Amino acid sequence: MRALVANVEEVFREAAARWTLVAYFALSSLFILLFAAAVNLDVVNGALAGAKIFGKSVEMGRHSVDLDKLVLGFESGFAGFLYVVGTFLAIFATAHLLPRLQEKGTVDLYLSRPVGRVPLLLSRYLGGLLLAASNIVYLLGAMWLIVIWKTRLVHPRFFLAAGIILFGIAALMAFAFLVGTLTSSTAVSIMATFALFFLSAILANHDRIAAAVSSEWVAQLVHALYWVFPKTAQLGTAVVALVMGDEGPARMQKALALQPFLTTGAFGAVCLALACLRFRRKDF
Repeated sequence: MRALVANVEEVFREAAARWTLVAYFALSSLFILLFAAAVNLDVVNGALAGAKIFGKSVEMGRHSVDLDKLVLGFESGFAGFLYVVGTFLAIFATAHLLPRLQEKGTVDLYLSRPVGRVPLLLSRYLGGLLLAASNIVYLLGAMWLIVIWKTRLVHPRFFLAAGIILFGIAALMAFAFLVGTLTSSTAVSIMATFALFFLSAILANHDRIAAAVSSEWVAQLVHALYWVFPKTAQLGTAVVALVMGDEGPARMQKALALQPFLTTGAFGAVCLALACLRFRRKDF
Protein backbone atom coordinates (compact mmCIF):
# COMPACT_ATOMS: atom_id res chain seq x y z
CA MET A 1 0.00 0.00 0.00
CA ARG A 2 2.84 2.38 0.82
CA ALA A 3 4.46 1.63 -2.53
CA LEU A 4 1.20 2.40 -4.32
CA VAL A 5 0.80 5.72 -2.52
CA ALA A 6 4.45 6.58 -3.18
CA ASN A 7 4.13 5.84 -6.91
CA VAL A 8 0.95 7.89 -7.19
CA GLU A 9 2.63 10.75 -5.34
CA GLU A 10 5.58 10.56 -7.75
CA VAL A 11 3.20 11.05 -10.69
CA PHE A 12 2.15 14.41 -9.24
CA ARG A 13 5.73 15.33 -8.35
CA GLU A 14 6.87 14.49 -11.86
CA ALA A 15 4.04 16.53 -13.37
CA ALA A 16 5.01 19.48 -11.18
CA ALA A 17 8.73 19.16 -11.95
CA ARG A 18 8.09 19.06 -15.72
CA TRP A 19 5.66 22.03 -15.51
CA THR A 20 2.87 19.78 -16.75
CA LEU A 21 0.83 20.36 -13.61
CA VAL A 22 1.21 24.14 -13.84
CA ALA A 23 0.30 24.26 -17.53
CA TYR A 24 -2.61 21.83 -16.98
CA PHE A 25 -4.30 23.93 -14.30
CA ALA A 26 -3.29 27.24 -15.90
CA LEU A 27 -5.19 26.34 -19.08
CA SER A 28 -8.17 25.19 -17.01
CA SER A 29 -8.08 28.48 -15.06
CA LEU A 30 -8.06 30.38 -18.36
CA PHE A 31 -11.24 28.60 -19.47
CA ILE A 32 -12.86 29.37 -16.11
CA LEU A 33 -11.95 33.06 -16.28
CA LEU A 34 -13.26 33.31 -19.85
CA PHE A 35 -16.50 31.68 -18.76
CA ALA A 36 -16.88 34.01 -15.77
CA ALA A 37 -16.22 37.11 -17.87
CA ALA A 38 -18.19 36.05 -20.94
CA VAL A 39 -21.60 35.38 -19.37
CA ASN A 40 -23.45 38.27 -17.71
CA LEU A 41 -27.04 37.67 -16.67
CA ASP A 42 -29.59 40.25 -15.53
CA VAL A 43 -31.90 38.42 -13.14
CA VAL A 44 -35.13 40.12 -12.02
CA ASN A 45 -37.53 38.34 -9.63
CA GLY A 46 -36.20 34.91 -10.57
CA ALA A 47 -36.48 35.45 -14.33
CA LEU A 48 -33.92 36.48 -16.91
CA ALA A 49 -34.51 40.03 -18.12
CA GLY A 50 -31.29 40.41 -20.10
CA ALA A 51 -28.10 38.59 -20.96
CA LYS A 52 -24.73 39.23 -22.55
CA ILE A 53 -22.55 36.45 -23.92
CA PHE A 54 -19.02 37.34 -25.03
CA GLY A 55 -20.02 41.03 -24.99
CA LYS A 56 -23.04 40.62 -27.24
CA SER A 57 -26.57 41.16 -25.97
CA VAL A 58 -29.04 38.30 -26.28
CA GLU A 59 -32.50 39.40 -27.43
CA MET A 60 -35.08 38.60 -24.77
CA GLY A 61 -38.15 39.83 -26.64
CA ARG A 62 -41.03 41.47 -24.81
CA HIS A 63 -41.14 38.89 -22.05
CA SER A 64 -38.51 37.65 -19.64
CA VAL A 65 -37.17 34.17 -20.15
CA ASP A 66 -37.55 31.31 -17.68
CA LEU A 67 -34.19 31.38 -15.91
CA ASP A 68 -34.12 27.72 -14.87
CA LYS A 69 -34.54 26.41 -18.41
CA LEU A 70 -32.07 28.87 -19.88
CA VAL A 71 -29.44 28.05 -17.27
CA LEU A 72 -29.93 24.34 -17.96
CA GLY A 73 -29.31 25.07 -21.62
CA PHE A 74 -26.13 26.99 -20.78
CA GLU A 75 -24.90 24.27 -18.44
CA SER A 76 -25.59 21.43 -20.87
CA GLY A 77 -23.74 23.24 -23.65
CA PHE A 78 -20.74 24.01 -21.46
CA ALA A 79 -20.72 20.45 -20.10
CA GLY A 80 -20.45 19.08 -23.64
CA PHE A 81 -17.67 21.56 -24.38
CA LEU A 82 -15.82 20.62 -21.18
CA TYR A 83 -16.10 16.94 -22.11
CA VAL A 84 -13.96 17.59 -25.18
CA VAL A 85 -11.61 20.10 -23.55
CA GLY A 86 -11.17 18.05 -20.37
CA THR A 87 -10.45 14.89 -22.35
CA PHE A 88 -7.88 16.58 -24.57
CA LEU A 89 -6.10 18.20 -21.62
CA ALA A 90 -6.06 14.90 -19.73
CA ILE A 91 -4.46 13.03 -22.64
CA PHE A 92 -1.81 15.73 -23.10
CA ALA A 93 -1.04 15.68 -19.36
CA THR A 94 -0.84 11.89 -18.89
CA ALA A 95 0.31 10.36 -22.20
CA HIS A 96 3.97 10.65 -21.14
CA LEU A 97 3.59 8.50 -18.03
CA LEU A 98 4.46 5.14 -19.65
CA PRO A 99 7.04 6.34 -22.19
CA ARG A 100 8.76 8.34 -19.46
CA LEU A 101 8.77 5.32 -17.16
CA GLN A 102 10.48 3.17 -19.83
CA GLU A 103 13.41 5.56 -20.36
CA LYS A 104 16.82 4.09 -19.61
CA GLY A 105 17.77 4.89 -16.05
CA THR A 106 14.23 5.71 -14.96
CA VAL A 107 12.92 2.17 -15.46
CA ASP A 108 16.03 0.71 -13.80
CA LEU A 109 15.39 2.82 -10.72
CA TYR A 110 11.75 1.76 -10.50
CA LEU A 111 12.45 -1.93 -11.15
CA SER A 112 15.09 -1.96 -8.42
CA ARG A 113 12.34 -1.40 -5.88
CA PRO A 114 10.42 -4.31 -4.33
CA VAL A 115 7.37 -3.62 -6.53
CA GLY A 116 6.12 -5.85 -9.34
CA ARG A 117 5.85 -4.54 -12.87
CA VAL A 118 2.06 -4.81 -13.07
CA PRO A 119 1.47 -2.95 -9.76
CA LEU A 120 3.97 -0.33 -10.97
CA LEU A 121 2.07 0.24 -14.21
CA LEU A 122 -1.29 0.28 -12.46
CA SER A 123 -0.04 2.78 -9.91
CA ARG A 124 1.09 5.09 -12.74
CA TYR A 125 -2.33 4.67 -14.34
CA LEU A 126 -4.09 5.46 -11.07
CA GLY A 127 -1.88 8.49 -10.56
CA GLY A 128 -2.67 9.79 -14.04
CA LEU A 129 -6.37 9.19 -13.48
CA LEU A 130 -6.29 11.09 -10.18
CA LEU A 131 -4.45 13.93 -11.90
CA ALA A 132 -7.13 14.09 -14.60
CA ALA A 133 -9.90 13.79 -11.99
CA SER A 134 -8.55 16.70 -9.96
CA ASN A 135 -8.59 18.91 -13.03
CA ILE A 136 -12.08 17.84 -14.12
CA VAL A 137 -13.42 18.52 -10.63
CA TYR A 138 -11.66 21.89 -10.65
CA LEU A 139 -13.09 22.80 -14.08
CA LEU A 140 -16.67 21.75 -13.51
CA GLY A 141 -16.71 22.69 -9.84
CA ALA A 142 -15.52 26.25 -10.49
CA MET A 143 -17.97 26.78 -13.36
CA TRP A 144 -20.78 25.28 -11.29
CA LEU A 145 -20.04 27.73 -8.46
CA ILE A 146 -19.93 30.63 -10.93
CA VAL A 147 -23.37 29.69 -12.26
CA ILE A 148 -24.73 29.44 -8.70
CA TRP A 149 -23.21 32.82 -7.85
CA LYS A 150 -24.68 34.55 -10.91
CA THR A 151 -28.12 32.90 -10.97
CA ARG A 152 -28.71 31.53 -7.43
CA LEU A 153 -29.76 28.27 -9.12
CA VAL A 154 -28.28 24.93 -8.08
CA HIS A 155 -28.25 22.06 -10.59
CA PRO A 156 -26.16 19.21 -9.09
CA ARG A 157 -26.33 17.26 -12.37
CA PHE A 158 -23.87 19.72 -13.94
CA PHE A 159 -21.22 18.75 -11.40
CA LEU A 160 -22.14 15.05 -11.59
CA ALA A 161 -21.33 15.12 -15.32
CA ALA A 162 -17.69 14.95 -14.20
CA GLY A 163 -18.21 11.22 -13.58
CA ILE A 164 -19.04 10.50 -17.23
CA ILE A 165 -16.18 12.69 -18.46
CA LEU A 166 -13.71 10.89 -16.19
CA PHE A 167 -15.07 7.51 -17.33
CA GLY A 168 -14.29 8.39 -20.96
CA ILE A 169 -10.84 9.66 -19.98
CA ALA A 170 -10.12 6.39 -18.14
CA ALA A 171 -10.83 4.33 -21.27
CA LEU A 172 -8.71 6.58 -23.51
CA MET A 173 -5.88 6.62 -20.95
CA ALA A 174 -5.84 2.83 -20.96
CA PHE A 175 -5.41 2.91 -24.74
CA ALA A 176 -2.64 5.53 -24.42
CA PHE A 177 -0.86 3.27 -21.92
CA LEU A 178 -1.10 0.35 -24.33
CA VAL A 179 0.37 2.42 -27.16
CA GLY A 180 3.02 3.69 -24.74
CA THR A 181 4.15 0.16 -23.85
CA LEU A 182 4.35 -0.77 -27.54
CA THR A 183 6.15 2.32 -28.87
CA SER A 184 7.74 4.03 -25.82
CA SER A 185 6.80 7.30 -27.53
CA THR A 186 4.76 10.10 -25.97
CA ALA A 187 4.02 11.70 -29.36
CA VAL A 188 2.70 8.45 -30.83
CA SER A 189 0.56 7.84 -27.73
CA ILE A 190 -1.03 11.29 -28.04
CA MET A 191 -1.62 11.04 -31.80
CA ALA A 192 -3.02 7.51 -31.61
CA THR A 193 -5.36 8.40 -28.74
CA PHE A 194 -6.69 11.52 -30.47
CA ALA A 195 -7.15 9.51 -33.69
CA LEU A 196 -9.13 6.94 -31.72
CA PHE A 197 -11.28 9.69 -30.17
CA PHE A 198 -12.25 11.18 -33.54
CA LEU A 199 -12.59 7.84 -35.35
CA SER A 200 -14.87 6.54 -32.62
CA ALA A 201 -17.00 9.68 -32.89
CA ILE A 202 -17.29 9.20 -36.66
CA LEU A 203 -18.28 5.56 -36.18
CA ALA A 204 -21.33 6.70 -34.21
CA ASN A 205 -22.87 6.91 -37.71
CA HIS A 206 -21.74 3.39 -38.56
CA ASP A 207 -25.11 2.45 -40.08
CA ARG A 208 -24.94 5.28 -42.61
CA ILE A 209 -21.27 4.66 -43.35
CA ALA A 210 -21.85 0.94 -43.89
CA ALA A 211 -24.77 1.67 -46.21
CA ALA A 212 -22.61 4.01 -48.30
CA VAL A 213 -19.68 1.64 -48.91
CA SER A 214 -19.67 -0.68 -51.91
CA SER A 215 -18.07 -3.77 -50.36
CA GLU A 216 -19.81 -6.02 -47.87
CA TRP A 217 -16.60 -6.78 -46.00
CA VAL A 218 -15.95 -3.06 -45.52
CA ALA A 219 -19.45 -2.62 -44.11
CA GLN A 220 -18.87 -5.49 -41.69
CA LEU A 221 -15.54 -3.96 -40.68
CA VAL A 222 -17.22 -0.62 -39.96
CA HIS A 223 -19.80 -2.31 -37.73
CA ALA A 224 -17.08 -4.34 -35.95
CA LEU A 225 -14.97 -1.26 -35.26
CA TYR A 226 -18.01 0.54 -33.89
CA TRP A 227 -18.65 -2.19 -31.33
CA VAL A 228 -14.98 -2.57 -30.40
CA PHE A 229 -13.99 1.09 -30.04
CA PRO A 230 -15.07 3.34 -27.14
CA LYS A 231 -18.24 5.36 -27.71
CA THR A 232 -16.77 8.85 -27.47
CA ALA A 233 -19.65 10.58 -29.27
CA GLN A 234 -22.30 8.81 -27.19
CA LEU A 235 -20.48 9.68 -23.96
CA GLY A 236 -20.43 13.34 -24.98
CA THR A 237 -24.17 13.16 -25.66
CA ALA A 238 -24.66 11.40 -22.32
CA VAL A 239 -22.91 14.31 -20.54
CA VAL A 240 -25.34 16.78 -22.12
CA ALA A 241 -28.34 14.51 -21.48
CA LEU A 242 -27.42 14.07 -17.80
CA VAL A 243 -27.23 17.83 -17.26
CA MET A 244 -30.48 18.55 -19.11
CA GLY A 245 -32.41 15.80 -17.34
CA ASP A 246 -36.12 15.70 -18.22
CA GLU A 247 -35.79 18.96 -20.16
CA GLY A 248 -33.78 17.22 -22.87
CA PRO A 249 -35.31 15.52 -25.94
CA ALA A 250 -36.15 11.83 -25.71
CA ARG A 251 -33.61 10.87 -28.40
CA MET A 252 -30.84 12.40 -26.31
CA GLN A 253 -31.85 10.46 -23.21
CA LYS A 254 -31.03 7.23 -25.09
CA ALA A 255 -27.35 8.12 -24.71
CA LEU A 256 -27.69 7.33 -21.00
CA ALA A 257 -28.35 3.66 -21.83
CA LEU A 258 -25.91 1.05 -20.52
CA GLN A 259 -24.58 -0.10 -23.90
CA PRO A 260 -22.12 2.78 -24.56
CA PHE A 261 -20.78 2.54 -21.01
CA LEU A 262 -20.40 -1.25 -21.04
CA THR A 263 -18.59 -1.41 -24.39
CA THR A 264 -16.38 1.57 -23.53
CA GLY A 265 -15.53 0.08 -20.14
CA ALA A 266 -14.72 -3.29 -21.74
CA PHE A 267 -12.45 -1.56 -24.29
CA GLY A 268 -10.57 0.26 -21.55
CA ALA A 269 -10.22 -2.89 -19.41
CA VAL A 270 -8.84 -4.93 -22.33
CA CYS A 271 -6.37 -2.19 -23.28
CA LEU A 272 -5.14 -1.89 -19.70
CA ALA A 273 -4.79 -5.67 -19.38
CA LEU A 274 -2.80 -5.84 -22.64
CA ALA A 275 -0.61 -2.96 -21.48
CA CYS A 276 0.14 -4.84 -18.24
CA LEU A 277 0.93 -8.04 -20.16
CA ARG A 278 3.28 -6.23 -22.55
CA PHE A 279 5.01 -4.29 -19.78
CA ARG A 280 5.53 -7.43 -17.70
CA ARG A 281 7.18 -9.27 -20.60
CA LYS A 282 9.19 -6.33 -21.94
CA ASP A 283 12.95 -6.64 -21.82
CA PHE A 284 14.65 -3.62 -20.25
